[in-house]
Amino acid sequence: MKSNETNANANANANNDKATAAPALGHYAIDPAASTVEFTTRHVFGLLPVRGTFTIRSGSVDIAEPLGGSGVRAEIGTASLSTGSRQRDRAVRSARFLDAERHPLMTFTGDRVDGTTVPGTLTVCGVARPVSLRIEESASTTGGFTALATARIDRTEFGVTASRGMAGRLLAVTLRVHCVRA
Repeated sequence: MKSNETNANANANANNDKATAAPALGHYAIDPAASTVEFTTRHVFGLLPVRGTFTIRSGSVDIAEPLGGSGVRAEIGTASLSTGSRQRDRAVRSARFLDAERHPLMTFTGDRVDGTTVPGTLTVCGVARPVSLRIEESASTTGGFTALATARIDRTEFGVTASRGMAGRLLAVTLRVHCVRA
């Protein structure tokens, strides 16, 4: 019985190691068609969940040796916001929130990797703040890799302060990216 538990633990550890294994060294382009930014927040005094997406317009990942010297850059289109509600989407794209006309891109730049964390700078509405991505999964594919990373973002830190109390302050963000060797 004990050897079955040992084998199960070894298999689980191997799966966890594989799930966050680093891709091969090199320069990769983020494939916008196979990548997305998803978020969840709360609306109406925190009572109603809101889910939405943004489109990654472009980006790159450099995997270096040692892995700590790796970096990432991504551009996210603010006008690509989609929550399934046209009225809400128009409001969030407006000058009251994201001001997509004046600030068409959000950017994330990270210039190192600390284990399974990518500390970096997120710029929204011209305001840059530190944000860390936590790499939850990564898997190598032929000629590239896929990765899933998460972050928690306080929109008010970026000056997006409209509708306090009505619109959620914190966003749980999930990035799903597919990268191809460039």
